[in-house]
Amino acid sequence: MAITAAMVKELRDSTGAGMMDAKKALTESAGDMEAAVDWLRTKGLAKAAKKSGRTAAEGLVAVSVKDGKGVAVEVNSETDFVAKNAEFQTMVGNIAEAAHNVASVEELLKAEIDGKSVADIVTDKVATIGENMTVRRMADIEGDVVASYVHNAAADGMGNIGVLVALKGGDEALGKQIAMHVAAANPQALSEESLDPAVVEKERNVQIEIARESGKPEQVIEKMIVGRMKKFLAEVTLLGQDFVINPDVTVGQAAKDAGAEIVGFVRLAVGEGIEKAEEDFAAEVMKTAKA
Repeated sequence: MAITAAMVKELRDSTGAGMMDAKKALTESAGDMEAAVDWLRTKGLAKAAKKSGRTAAEGLVAVSVKDGKGVAVEVNSETDFVAKNAEFQTMVGNIAEAAHNVASVEELLKAEIDGKSVADIVTDKVATIGENMTVRRMADIEGDVVASYVHNAAADGMGNIGVLVALKGGDEALGKQIAMHVAAANPQALSEESLDPAVVEKERNVQIEIARESGKPEQVIEKMIVGRMKKFLAEVTLLGQDFVINPDVTVGQAAKDAGAEIVGFVRLAVGEGIEKAEEDFAAEVMKTAKA
């Protein structure tokens, strides 16, 4: 596969590696971007493990909790001007309430609010505000206690990041502290058991290659891998992470000490994984002014 300058630039931007290192990584990986990132990591050439997708879309995540159930809904807009619009915020809040009675985005779009479907409400708002909008994602969770937290709140119950935490035992105060931790630490899974095995295997392979680059004997490498994987699992699982409220204990231990068990969590961040064409600020202002 031909390695283009655009591919080299993309890899450099996502890893901080030098131009020649990025080109070599792509060559060694036959143009596979993910494999090239792993190759750079094994050589110690990736300066930062940056996310492959840029988060550029705007909008709001709204959370709603009632009767032991919490829902989180992401509604996207083109600019943050619209996210600050009271009409848009009211619509998003109403959609989050409607989400309590459905199980998917498809069902949510068909759900009615005051006799009109959510899909039609969004279409009408696009016409009046003049910007494209989409109901992108929803998630729900249930438990004895369900607590929520919204980061960078634009209005009550909605902001840039919405988190729900479900507990068995404990209370809402503990749940909110854990939800704040989730917002800050962004764990990939609740526990090692719930983590995608493919993620674990991929990290193990990367760590094996990194260890082999050191030139140490295989028996030493095996011990190194055990320690490194233990550290990795602690960093990416909620129960294994150091609690931001009290770093002396893990989140799992903090819950246990409070007589609670964390049964699940939801974390939605606006625009997560969406790539949007860059537009300068002046152009964005002009687009909004014309609307």
